[in-house]
Amino acid sequence: VYPKQGFTVIATANTKGQGDADGKFITSNVLDEAFLERFAITLEQEYPLATVEIKILEKALAVYGLNNSHFALKLTDWANTIRKTYAEGACDQTMSTRRLVHIVNAFAIFGQDRMKAITVCLNRFDIQTRSTFLELYTKIDETLNPAPAPPAPAASNDPDDRPF
Repeated sequence: VYPKQGFTVIATANTKGQGDADGKFITSNVLDEAFLERFAITLEQEYPLATVEIKILEKALAVYGLNNSHFALKLTDWANTIRKTYAEGACDQTMSTRRLVHIVNAFAIFGQDRMKAITVCLNRFDIQTRSTFLELYTKIDETLNPAPAPPAPAASNDPDDRPF
């Protein structure tokens, strides 16, 4: 086998070859320093910008013939809120773009029921995390629980509307 001009080997690793101390990537082993040294560069891949992530989700929706930019936007806002909370150490789980695409897939499967799609895709998390993430989504997506209209003023039979 002879490589062509521009042949490149790319490897991915969640732990940069350092193994896993906190249990998130338990099957990741520590890689030998001599092996790691053979990779000339390391690129850090952050989560996509919100505008890019929305486009990813809109394209995932389009696969099913769906157009729901509102849902794509709210999922992205929700994920970014979770990621910021994770970065601050306030929660021990985060939300990947891959999981958001899973939610979009479930959304198409379960009759475009947003909460059902989110719930089934969060079932892999512990109960506390799942509950917290679900509650957060309901606060971000105002269309799930629209604010009730203020009550109409009560009609008064008293011709004198003064309170005293």
